[in-house]
Amino acid sequence: MLMTQAPRPAKLHYMANGFRVLANGDHVVCAVTGEAVSLETLRYWSVARQEAYASAEIATRAMTAV
Repeated sequence: MLMTQAPRPAKLHYMANGFRVLANGDHVVCAVTGEAVSLETLRYWSVARQEAYASAEIATRAMTAV
């Protein structure tokens, strides 16, 4: 029997030079746009806010919003 895995968000702890997987999954959700970001392409996050971002532009927008 062939089993397929449904997409599932991972839970991560973001650190200055990387992240630690706390709960397995294949993606995280962008804190601003809500889009899924695969762990392989995740490059932008906030250590202080513990949030992931889909792109540099979105991360900048999140950091400059008051």
